[in-house]
Amino acid sequence: MEGRDPKNGKRERTAAVVLAAGRGKRMRSDVPKQYMLLNGRPLICYALKAFQDSFIDEIVLVVEAGEEERCRKEFLEPYGFSKVTAVTAGGKERYDSVANGLKKVSPDCGYIFIHDGARPFVTEEILKRALETVREHKACVAAMPVKDTIRIADENGFSLSTPRRDRVWLMQTPQVFEAGLIRAAYGRLLQEADSLAAQGIPITDDAMAVETLLHHPVRLFAASYENIKVTTPEDLITAQGFLKRIDPFREKS
Repeated sequence: MEGRDPKNGKRERTAAVVLAAGRGKRMRSDVPKQYMLLNGRPLICYALKAFQDSFIDEIVLVVEAGEEERCRKEFLEPYGFSKVTAVTAGGKERYDSVANGLKKVSPDCGYIFIHDGARPFVTEEILKRALETVREHKACVAAMPVKDTIRIADENGFSLSTPRRDRVWLMQTPQVFEAGLIRAAYGRLLQEADSLAAQGIPITDDAMAVETLLHHPVRLFAASYENIKVTTPEDLITAQGFLKRIDPFREKS
């Protein structure tokens, strides 16, 4: 059973914090991207279904303030997402939204998966790989090696340097942590956010919070090039193409 540690056989509770509080300005739409239809279903439903059908024990959904009841009535109840134990409001910044979600996770959960709701193609295989990795390293992030050569530009747009391609990875989600570790990191972050901003130290994801504030290493594990984040209209077209090959709702209907 995925929820048991193979080393000691103990049952481990796992939780997912799914973020769906952004406005998605780059989508150039009046409809928040998480509610946009993908193959006739709201985008957010794909990520929720992946966690619902997996070994994850509970899901906390973070939405824009004021949208909580709408999400319950339009997404959770109709699609039977019974593992969603809480719907809570997001905050001004991403880290505020994550912090709000963490507050709703049961205190007995051992590992917490933090996932962008706009990544509809997270799979059971990715989640299993994440669990195996976090058991060993306490902190891990889904990622993929870049395919193209990356250039670092100077302030004027001229090529400055070229990092080794085998050392450059594209960050994805889920980002997964031992519960105590990520709670400690966010406790520090909420206290020090203004000071970090004044120093020009941005904390753009959960891994950075753990690395910067707790100095704990974060392991990268290979996920999938299909685990895209739907951010622009072009991404929607790509996602629709993926669904022609595999649609989780159609497969298990």
